[in-house]
Amino acid sequence: MTLRVKRAYDPPSEDDGFRILVDRIWPRGVSKDQIKIDLWLKGVAPSDELRKWFGHDPGRWDEFKERYHQELAEKGDLVDQISEKASSGDVTLVFGAKDEKFNNAVVLKERLLR
Repeated sequence: MTLRVKRAYDPPSEDDGFRILVDRIWPRGVSKDQIKIDLWLKGVAPSDELRKWFGHDPGRWDEFKERYHQELAEKGDLVDQISEKASSGDVTLVFGAKDEKFNNAVVLKERLLR
């Protein structure tokens, strides 16, 4: 199993495996044909309140991670769905944020690898 994170704006590749969009909002300016998503799992994304509070501010990263882990604990069925998919092959968590280091897909991957 390989679990990757990748921006929605980066071209899909053969080794991505099953591609899951893990954002609540569709990435701006990207068509469904371009992004090649196998599953859009909106429910696993951070709540609108948490997403807006974080605002991709690296200074809020540690608290964002903590709060998002708490939200993910209540979304076990969705996290399990990704785990099950990953147990049978490669999975790429696709996100729309500009920042490749400070985003929800990074936190979700961390949780899945625990």
